[in-house]
This record gives sequence, C-alpha cells and structure tokens, in this order.
Amino acid sequence: MLFSSPVFLFLFMPLLLLVYWSVPRPLRNSVLLVASLVFYAWGERFFALVMLGSIFGNWLLGLALEALAEPRQRKLVVAAAVVLNIGLLAVFKYSEFLISNLNAMFEAIGIAPVTVVSPHLPLGISFFTFHALSYVIDVYRGVARAQRRPVDFALYIAFFPQLIAGPIIRYHDISDQLRRRPVTLELAASGVERFLAGFGKKMLLANPLGEVADRIFALPAADLSPGTAWLGLICYTLQIYLDFSAYSDMAIGLARLFGFTFLENFNYPYLARSMQEFWRRWHISLSNWLRDYLYIPLGGNRVSPWRIYFNLATVFLLCGLWHGANWTFVVWGLIHGLFLILERLGLAALLARTPRLVQHAYTLAVVSLAWVFFRAADLTQAIAYLRAMAGFGAGWSLDFLSEIDPLVAICLVLGGLASASLFSPLTSDWKLRRNQREGRLDPGIGSLQLGRDGALMLGARLVVLLTIGLLAAGQVAAGTYNPFIYFRF
Repeated sequence: MLFSSPVFLFLFMPLLLLVYWSVPRPLRNSVLLVASLVFYAWGERFFALVMLGSIFGNWLLGLALEALAEPRQRKLVVAAAVVLNIGLLAVFKYSEFLISNLNAMFEAIGIAPVTVVSPHLPLGISFFTFHALSYVIDVYRGVARAQRRPVDFALYIAFFPQLIAGPIIRYHDISDQLRRRPVTLELAASGVERFLAGFGKKMLLANPLGEVADRIFALPAADLSPGTAWLGLICYTLQIYLDFSAYSDMAIGLARLFGFTFLENFNYPYLARSMQEFWRRWHISLSNWLRDYLYIPLGGNRVSPWRIYFNLATVFLLCGLWHGANWTFVVWGLIHGLFLILERLGLAALLARTPRLVQHAYTLAVVSLAWVFFRAADLTQAIAYLRAMAGFGAGWSLDFLSEIDPLVAICLVLGGLASASLFSPLTSDWKLRRNQREGRLDPGIGSLQLGRDGALMLGARLVVLLTIGLLAAGQVAAGTYNPFIYFRF
C-alpha cells in the first residue's frame, strides 16, 4: 500500500485518523500498531509474521540487557541481537547473492553448483532490522531504557510512515514520544503541508522523470547516443532524489499528524560542495545510523590515518550492500568511500581553493556517475552505459530531443529548482530546516508558529499546496506510472 495509492489516500488514512482521535489516549498506540500491521500485511501477508518475530525477539533481548549487570553477559546479549538481525537480512536479502557467487567459484574449480530456492524479500526488512539494532544497542549503551510495554516497542518498529522506506529512526530519538507526544495545531498543520509537498514532488516531478529514465536504461547501451545516455542519467539523478525525499516528506508529515516528530532526512544534497557534505545532506538518518553504530565502534576518527581510511571503505562497502544484494551496489558504495578518503588525503583542501561552482560541479559529477552503478541491472550494463555517455555507443546525434516533450522539459526545470531548495518556503517549517545540521531541526520543531510569515504568505502557501495536492490526486486517479523506487532497497 503506497502513500500515493487510492486505497491509502481515500480509505486507510481517513479511517485511521477518525479512529485514532476517537479513542481514549491510552489506546492510541494500540490503534496505530494495529493500523501499521494492516498497512504492512496489505502487501506482504505472511511476511508480517517475520517482522513480528523480529519485534518479539528484540524486545526480549532489550529486557535481558536491562536485567543483566555483568559486562560479559551483556556483550553476549548484544552479540545475539546482531546475529539475529543480520542473520534475518542474510537469509531473506542476501542468500541468492551469496549462493550465486558461491556457485561461480564452484564452477571455476569444477564443483557442481548448489541449488537453493531463494526466499521472497520482505518489504522494508532493511529498515526494520536497523531499527531493531538501534534499540538493542541504545539499551546496551545506556542512552535509553528498555521498553517494557510490548505495544510501544512494536509501534517503534512497525509504525507505518517509516516502516518500508524510512527514514531510519534511532530509538533514543523517539523513545520519549512513544508515551508523551502533545499534538498542536501548528504541528498537525505543518504535517499536512509536508505531506502535500512530498505528494506533489512524487507524483508531478519524480514520476514523469522516472518514466524517461526507465525507457532509456531499458535500451541496449550500444544503441544509446551520448545525449540520450546523459539525459537518462540526469532524469534518474533527479528522480531518485525527488522520489526518496518525497517519501521522507510524506512520512515526516504523516508522523506529525499523530504527534511524532521525526528528524529530517534530506537537506538538499545536490547543493553540496564535497562528498563529505553530500553525506551530511543525503539520507541523513542512514548516515547518522552508520556513524553511530558502525563507524564510531570501528574507531571513527580516533585511530591512525590508515585505520580511518579502512573504516570509511568498510562502512561504505556495507552501505552499498545494505541497499541491495548486487555487485553494482558494492561498487556504488566503494566509489563514495574512495572519494571520501581522497578528500581526507588532500582533495578537500585543494577543492577549497577553487570557485564554488567547481566544487558543486565536482560533487554532482561524482554523485551522478556513481548513480549509473546504482541504477544499472549489473556491472556489464553499468560499464556499457558509461561508455555510451563517453561516445562509444551509437555515436553522436540529437535523437535525445525526441524524449524531451513539454512535460519532461518542465519537470527537468522544476526538478532542478526543487533540488536547489527554491520551493522550500512552500512549507511553514522551511526556516527550521534551512539551517539543519546533523539531522536536527534548528532551532527546533517546538518553535514552529503557524502563519508567522504573515497572513498573506500563509494564504498563498495554502492555495499552492492545495492546488499541488489536487493535481497529484488527479494523477493517482488516472492510474499513471507510480513506483516508489526505494522500496526495492
């Protein structure tokens, strides 16, 4: 059930809001939990039991951690949590990848291949597994108490806005909100604004650009002219940001309707002037998770330079694998890790002496070219696509112009402007997000005041957002191309 599907928009959400605000406050978490399980089971059915098994197991591990005082026993519990959660990912997400690579090795040495039926990949397993690990590690570190109420813990893992595509919510950031979360008019209104902004970004910009990207990447790379190949990459570069940030906007907005405040997940990453800055702006919840639960435990910046470089390479190799069980994702992660290492070796200092335009161009070039590996079906296609971009495909021509009809041209322009934050004043929290650092709102969502920019601005914003919402709803009703591309990761 997608946020942009008719069932969600016109049945699930209205019914849930009606029930949620009708029941006594002590029952509201139970209502949200039941709704979240229905939301997940709508598309996954049996595999909802896998998530429930993960919830129950991690809840017990958290209670065991708080009950134990002996350090060795606590470490064993944490180790058990890592084995449980990573093992779950290994079985459902990586078994086919591991077996196929193992069979390639067997074939090379003349051993018969292993035949294994690959399990279905449950939606959101990467996200709810990282949520579970965050909980257990936070309890182990003492930054949060174990959650004794099973309903509240299950809601943290299964809460439908962030369940299948993030953002990744660290337990210590939300533990207090599970019990106490006052809802103000300002918070609810800003939630509606963020949802409508994301809904429009998804339906009116990301989807049309995604159709062009899909058509071009589906063609044999040898048949692509450089112009067509570059157009496909530009459309995909805009699509993946607009699509994923739209989902985050919608998730953040929906959560606010129930009193939850999620940290931001994007801070206009294509405005970055280095790869270090890009990862402070892109998928911030994942960056923070990898920093807190992987990079720092490996030693972070407190070790020798060579160990720092090893840590960065390890983190981004695993970051790539987290996105998908394919060598293309591994290469994508290693490209990002390599340039982060190069910037530490002196490239960042060199870039700092160049004009801002050069810094932006460098970052966009690295990010965009790496997206080829992220989008390609395999390494062979990725390399062939890069060759086509360099002119080693079908030769130079203007055939790409046939892909740019008026709608695509408008989406390219508006998508670029949206990526550059020029539409950020459409929501009332834009000033709070403008100075965002490290995934935190500055000065904080509590300072949000409805209409503080004036009645005229408030009215204009309302008209524009309602218009966007109606146009986007029209696209939903028309049954147009409507994927959420981050679901497959």
